Amino acid sequence: MHPQQRTILLVDDDHEIVESMRTILENRGYRILVARDGNSGLMVAERENPDLLILDMMMPKKSGFLVLEKLRSRPGGLIPTIMITGNEGSRHRAYAEMLGVRDYIRKPFAMEKLVRSIDKVLGVVPRTAGGFDDEA
Repeated sequence: MHPQQRTILLVDDDHEIVESMRTILENRGYRILVARDGNSGLMVAERENPDLLILDMMMPKKSGFLVLEKLRSRPGGLIPTIMITGNEGSRHRAYAEMLGVRDYIRKPFAMEKLVRSIDKVLGVVPRTAGGFDDEA
């Protein structure tokens, strides 16, 4: 499946990280939605039903964990989620896994690591060395 058909919601209060992710992911053909805190992230997720949620763990108004707990209980189920965090605690990682998080990436991170994780979670076909899609 090609990225152009996919919507990603970025929920993070760090403006620099959000803009870096937005630029890279839009250049790869994704439609990007942005929320700056947990409450607005929850509202956008429920309204837009994105294909992927990239969620910071620690944010104002509602933590990433609280957002996941709310989304998990909705009729459509949990949106595939990658959690990004400055926290390394193994308890946090275990709780994220219990909530169904597909990947847990510690800040700071290389954007290529995030892109690989997104491609894996969404099942995007990577480009071949020649730059052409594997699908004709």
